[in-house]
Amino acid sequence: MKSKVDFDASQTLAPLPVVLVGCAHAELGLNLLTVAWTGIDCSDPPAIHVSIRPGRHSHRMIAESGCFTVNVPIRDLLRQLDLCGIVSGRDGDKWRRAGLTPLTGTSVAAPLVAECPVNFECALARVVPLGAHDMFIGEIVARHADADLVRGGRVDFSKLPLVAYVNGEYWSLGERIGTYGFSGKERA
Repeated sequence: MKSKVDFDASQTLAPLPVVLVGCAHAELGLNLLTVAWTGIDCSDPPAIHVSIRPGRHSHRMIAESGCFTVNVPIRDLLRQLDLCGIVSGRDGDKWRRAGLTPLTGTSVAAPLVAECPVNFECALARVVPLGAHDMFIGEIVARHADADLVRGGRVDFSKLPLVAYVNGEYWSLGERIGTYGFSGKERA
C-alpha cells in the first residue's frame, strides 16, 4: 500500500474550470475577471458560485450591482483568459485590452463574452464570506450557447477544448497549455 503525506495547503482540488466573469456597475463601467474558484451549487433553482477576494475591482461591482455572468472560454482564448486574471480593471478597459466583445444578455445588466461559446447570466442570491475570498452565489436566470453546439437542448462539450486550472497551470484535455502569468512575461 502506498503511504500518504500532507501537502502544501495552497494546493486545492484539481482540476478546476476556469471562467471569465462579466460584471457591470453604474459608476465603474464594465469589467472581466478570470476565476477558477467556481462551480455549480444547485440544480433547482440552478445556481453557480464564483469566489473573489474582497480587494478585487470586480468584487465591489458584483456586490453593488447584484448580478454577474459566467462565461466558459476555450483554449483559443487562453491569452485573453490569462490576461484578465493578471491585469486589474482599475487600470483600464480589460475588454479592449484583451480584444473581447461584451454582449448584452437577456436578463441581467452584466455583459456576456461574445467569444465564449457558453454563457450564464446570474442574479446574485447570496454572498458568503469565507476568509480570503467571498463566495458570490448566483441564481442562473438565463443560459446561452453557440447554436452549432446545442443538440437536443444540451451543449455538446466534446466539441469544446475547455480550459482547466491545476496548481498554477492551465490544462486542456490532459495537456498543459500555459502557466499563470505567461501572457505578461511575453510583453516584457
